[in-house]
Amino acid sequence: MTTDGTPEGTPLDIDDFLCFALHSTAQAVVRANKPMLDAVGLTYPQYLVMVVLWAEDGQTVGRIGERLFLESNTLTPLLKRLEAAGYVTRQRCPEDERQVRIRLTEAGRALRRKASAHRPEWVDRMGRDAAELEELRARVTALRNKLAP
Repeated sequence: MTTDGTPEGTPLDIDDFLCFALHSTAQAVVRANKPMLDAVGLTYPQYLVMVVLWAEDGQTVGRIGERLFLESNTLTPLLKRLEAAGYVTRQRCPEDERQVRIRLTEAGRALRRKASAHRPEWVDRMGRDAAELEELRARVTALRNKLAP
């Protein structure tokens, strides 16, 4: 037996790995979202940050990172690019200088209207009803939550 519990000499097949199925599906979804993202002018991570801010403006970098499961060293360059594009401002919190609060600009709020006009066409291509898609999302989210530290 190997340390992962499989019999010695058992061939490994990437198609048998749930983690690879999830990873490759996530990559396919990102690629399928590209036309919508190009129309809005954002990368997928930038879009996710904006969605979090459109739901609740004025969040700290730490809170955005928690919502998106991203570390601040990944978020900071992304937020700087969104700031350079004129969609957000970054300000140190006066009550705690270690925290940086992110606020939407008028252009950032206007971008929500533009983004709302673009629905990813791959969702319709799946040929599933809303209930099936919600069930799939709930199951994937439950798996993520069980694995999260």
